[in-house]
Amino acid sequence: MWGFIVALISGALMSIQGVFNTEVTKQTSLWVSTGWVQLSAFAVCVLAWLFTGRESVVALWQVDNKYTLLGGVIGAFITITVIQSMGALGPAKAAMLIVISQLAVAYVIELAGLFGVDKEPFEWRKVMGLLIAIAGIVIFKWEN
Repeated sequence: MWGFIVALISGALMSIQGVFNTEVTKQTSLWVSTGWVQLSAFAVCVLAWLFTGRESVVALWQVDNKYTLLGGVIGAFITITVIQSMGALGPAKAAMLIVISQLAVAYVIELAGLFGVDKEPFEWRKVMGLLIAIAGIVIFKWEN
């Protein structure tokens, strides 16, 4: 149950953050806004690290698959693409497409067993769920 609650909070925070970042971008620029997001996130992480466990930062260089250290780089591009999609489509349409994309890519990662994730068997019901979600976007976007 805890996982569901955290996932719902995460989705809500992503939508709010996207709206905030889009507004900051309108008043500054894409790179200033994105830089601020990453810098302020870094500051929060440093503060949290100082007040919690202070695990060794050197452990980062002992990570087995070095490509997994690109999460921050990907995070910067996530921020950029969320800002641009929300600015072009509005928060609701952008969020729906973002979630569908996340779901589709996550399923492919599971099917192929990519990036150290356990490989899962193909299931038609999951594909049907994805198609129903896509149909939901079409219905939501439908204008009279």
